[in-house]
Amino acid sequence: MPSHESDRFRPWWERNADPGSMVLCMDMAKVSLGRIVGAALTAGLLLPLTGCTDGGGTDGAAADGKPMVIAPGKPGEKARTISPEQAAKELPDDTPNAADRAYVRNMIEHHGQALTMSALAPDRAAADGVKRLAERIAAAQKPEIGAMEGWAARNPAPSAGPGGHDHETMPGMATGQQLEELAAARGPDFDRLFLALMTAHHEGALKMAGEVLASGNNTAVEEMANEVAATQSAEIHRMRAMG
Repeated sequence: MPSHESDRFRPWWERNADPGSMVLCMDMAKVSLGRIVGAALTAGLLLPLTGCTDGGGTDGAAADGKPMVIAPGKPGEKARTISPEQAAKELPDDTPNAADRAYVRNMIEHHGQALTMSALAPDRAAADGVKRLAERIAAAQKPEIGAMEGWAARNPAPSAGPGGHDHETMPGMATGQQLEELAAARGPDFDRLFLALMTAHHEGALKMAGEVLASGNNTAVEEMANEVAATQSAEIHRMRAMG
């Protein structure tokens, strides 16, 4: 079986698109039953019952020939062998809630403004470091927008509510006037304003990620928020050092 060690270094939107293989014989304290079985069922991987059972059959199938799933027990407990249907029933509720949908909807707009700001850098920035930073931000956030739009399409709200929320009220969003000032700036003035606005923008994204991690319910959105928090925290430190 090929190694999947490199999955740890892949962004969440790629990992979600390619579940990969997963070993089900794991300690429950490290990985939840729901995510193990869910990933296995999604990938179509029902592993043979070898090495993890309590001494029963080892042919990976029930008496009727149907495949079975290894369900890890809690610490100190033996693993159980259950049918795929029973495993599906034991999955935790992963249904997106209002916090998940609001996060994805707002973060699409939030990322979009970051792309708008970054697109100004090549012709206006004086420092090569600022240009490279803007390029990295665009390279990271453009595919994230596509992934979030895909998630939103797969998980529509139960009923379409009225629109009209003001995106400038989201944490860290630059105002229209600030964007005009950034577009008009050149050289060191642009660098200074870009770093100030983008640092505030990233800090707003961290706040939004923290809110959905506290009140959301969907695993994919949790992965999105964790990835955003990790990436943008590192970029905040880099921008502060550059300023």
